[in-house]
Amino acid sequence: MVLLDQDGFLNALTKMFQKSRYSGTVTLCFKRFDGHERPKPREGKKPLPEPEEYLCLIRAKCGSKTISTVVPSKDVSKFQMAYSTLLKGNLDGLKKTKKVKTKSKATQ
Repeated sequence: MVLLDQDGFLNALTKMFQKSRYSGTVTLCFKRFDGHERPKPREGKKPLPEPEEYLCLIRAKCGSKTISTVVPSKDVSKFQMAYSTLLKGNLDGLKKTKKVKTKSKATQ
């Protein structure tokens, strides 16, 4: 997994969307991240300190390539705006699903 800065992540995500336009999928994952990369210590050991500020960990996977970025809470709104613009530009080729018509109870 490659940890990128926010702008590099958005650029790589754009390339992933273009690569998977005709075949393949892009999977996105948003998680709260406390800054600790190691698991919690065992019983009897000194506990990890509580973080002052939680971060947002964002991962994207396309095929076998995985990229990620960490966004601080003060930059989340700026990142969301850039991310939503990216989604609006790349989610234009979605197929419309056909709705199945069901008989209503009134006609029976």
